[in-house]
Amino acid sequence: MQNIKNIIFDYGNVIFNIDFTQVQQAWKNLGINNADEFYGHRQQDPVFNLLERGEISNADFRKRIRELANKPELTDQQIDDAWNAIFVGIPAGNHELLLRLKEKYHTFLLSNINAIHEDYVHRHLKSEYNIDSNDQFFEKVYYSHLVGKRKPEAPIFEQVLNENNLDPAETLFIDDSPQHLETAKQLGLQTFLMTKPDTIQKFFERESLV
Repeated sequence: MQNIKNIIFDYGNVIFNIDFTQVQQAWKNLGINNADEFYGHRQQDPVFNLLERGEISNADFRKRIRELANKPELTDQQIDDAWNAIFVGIPAGNHELLLRLKEKYHTFLLSNINAIHEDYVHRHLKSEYNIDSNDQFFEKVYYSHLVGKRKPEAPIFEQVLNENNLDPAETLFIDDSPQHLETAKQLGLQTFLMTKPDTIQKFFERESLV
């Protein structure tokens, strides 16, 4: 990690811990017995990518879940609650670290996310930390459903680099998905794969970047 001037963060399992198995269990708790067929970290129905690109509405997403589960009686709230079960929590100290890093580097958030999850995150930030959004922690926030692009495709990385005049060689990208890091490497960024039990707090101390 040399000559770092810019840092691009992923969100899930980098800043806010998530657990895909909790969603699968939440589906099952609703009597959805085929959840493994349409939702998983490695493979999932196209509806999830469409939602992350902002190409379908929340209502159409819920309609598709009812179709996939063959359970037309599911309410919007039941679907949203199960979908939001992915969120575990934000480790103590992460927000403080982000504020410290923002003073030293140009920092950005780049997340594959969707409108339902964004709403949940904002409610969580308000109830737990009395803040409205992640905007205060970064120079700019890029959410896939708002920009119409998602990782690991190159255009979303190129948008962040170009809009902010970032030199890829001076930019560190942190993510928990190897396929996302591959694209970043091809574009010339420095990268770090976040894997449990490592944390961003340990990483930045270890690399003497904070």
